[in-house]
Amino acid sequence: MSKTLTLAGLVTAALLSSTATASIGGKPVVLVHGFAPDQLFDNPDSFDEVKRDGDAYWADYWLSRAEATVHWDSSERIEGGIAEDAYRQVVEISRSGLCNDGCVFLSHSTGGLLTRFLLENQNRWLAQDGLNPINVLATIDLASADGGTEIADLGISLAYNDNFFLSGAKAAFGAVFGVQPTPDNLGVVNDLQTNEARSLAVTPNGIPRLRVVGGGSPYLGVTKGFIAGKDDGVVPVHSACGGTSAEPVDSCVSWQAMTGKLTNQKAPGALWYNHYPILMAEKSDHNGMRGTQGGVTATPVVNNVWVNGLVVDFAENRYEKRPWWKLWGSGDQYVVVPGSESKNLSAVVYDTLQ
Repeated sequence: MSKTLTLAGLVTAALLSSTATASIGGKPVVLVHGFAPDQLFDNPDSFDEVKRDGDAYWADYWLSRAEATVHWDSSERIEGGIAEDAYRQVVEISRSGLCNDGCVFLSHSTGGLLTRFLLENQNRWLAQDGLNPINVLATIDLASADGGTEIADLGISLAYNDNFFLSGAKAAFGAVFGVQPTPDNLGVVNDLQTNEARSLAVTPNGIPRLRVVGGGSPYLGVTKGFIAGKDDGVVPVHSACGGTSAEPVDSCVSWQAMTGKLTNQKAPGALWYNHYPILMAEKSDHNGMRGTQGGVTATPVVNNVWVNGLVVDFAENRYEKRPWWKLWGSGDQYVVVPGSESKNLSAVVYDTLQ
């Protein structure tokens, strides 16, 4: 690992924040942030720097609504320096007693992949220190990339091919990752390749994973042509939903579009065990889902259920809408979360599940 983990950084990352409140189902929230592109070309010198980047990642909405954050360095690999960082923080969270009565982990993007790796390995990690596993009741995964993204596949290819005619592909990769790829500056991007991500930490466990999925078009849509099926500009729907294969799909379920329209859709053939798509939003951008993008209408999918102590009960507005060109017969049926367009998607999740 290329940096020093300071005691102050670990304690701050693990213990209760004085400004936070138990916020999801009355249980403490532990955040697992996503990819930090600046770290690829400006490697952090210390864990304190990693922590500052991680706190800034969540500052717009979730940081004040959580008790701890698992911080990690995007210039590292998951089974390398990232695992070392996660291990030390998991030990401190266990020792602190924060999750003795249960915690909810909330991740975004690559944080979903790290969360899957962490959940698979925490029993072994903690047993060697004589500690009990963290009692994770469930995870909430925003735009989760634990099924990988074809943009990472593209980056690996570009790193070893400097052909002039690949300028469009380079622009797409640069829009997301903020750097032109070389064999030496890809860090966790290596783990985000679709096959690599799907082979990392695959043992089923009993912890439910609640998925929130977007389909927006940031970066002027430049990434769309390089990702299989519908996506949020970075992560394909097959990954965010928890689909068992990397197939081009348009929705998490076959009966409901991301707009809320009840209609036939191309959906994953199957979802990973214990994965529940609870919310979709057609216009939600990848990064905006963290709490910065408003004006997005959400549609509930798996709803009105009890999941390991969490009550998922999004309000529903069901209505009929007739297209202007349809002169007879019934209109199209929709289901949406009323008022969601006046909030950001993170607020819709928090206000419902708290």
